[in-house]
Amino acid sequence: MQTALAPEHLIEVQDLRKVYDRLLAVDGVSFSLAKGSVCGFVGPNGAGKTTTMRCLAGLIPATQGRISIDGRPVNTTDAEVKRRVVYVPDDPPLFDDLSVLDHFRMIARLYRIEDAKTKTQQLLEDFELTHKIHAAGSALSRGMRQKLAIGCAVLANPDALLLDEPLTGLDPSGIRHLLSGIQQWANQGKTILVSSHLLAMIQDVCTHVMVVRQGKLRFFGTKAELSDRYPTATTLEDAFFEATRTDTSSAVSQTELVAVR
Repeated sequence: MQTALAPEHLIEVQDLRKVYDRLLAVDGVSFSLAKGSVCGFVGPNGAGKTTTMRCLAGLIPATQGRISIDGRPVNTTDAEVKRRVVYVPDDPPLFDDLSVLDHFRMIARLYRIEDAKTKTQQLLEDFELTHKIHAAGSALSRGMRQKLAIGCAVLANPDALLLDEPLTGLDPSGIRHLLSGIQQWANQGKTILVSSHLLAMIQDVCTHVMVVRQGKLRFFGTKAELSDRYPTATTLEDAFFEATRTDTSSAVSQTELVAVR
């Protein structure tokens, strides 16, 4: 009798640690995500979510640990990894003097996207940017900037999409389209890591949940496993508060900090 093969992991992180000067921002985080997974990445402000994402994208080096994308180690100089992983920050930087359409055209050239004109037109419609195609980046509202950045990220066609607070600034229609898009991209085999404080909005699209507090991993697993761990929690928000309940075990000693430098 044949046994089922384990799902192919696109993202693998082992004992990730990141120190800024004397601040231990990420402390021994390990997890793996298969292709087609959507992981809700949650935690209080300053928990290490953005730092983890930036390490995953190869934007900053890890202090310790191993990160790989489809078996390929991540480092800050590997252009291939940066092609396969796209990170969208919570306040995405745009080129002030480029129009919305120019941003899409630039991404299409950089990533050598085939049939870019058709794909760009569809993304303009999906993110309700058609009427803003000639507007400069500096003239866009926060929500429009967010839509443009995510649209450009999708056009780049990465294997992994890292979205840091993507719902910030979006109107209800934009939120609905983004959540629908996340499900569609996952169905296409993309791996998506999405951080958000709007837990009620992301819980339906997630296959996995990762909870961090003070740089430490408090939970990682499927939503079913989350329910098993916190049986009294009826929502992702309830489970979040259970997983991040204040205790003394997460305090970082000076000895631990010196050890990872």
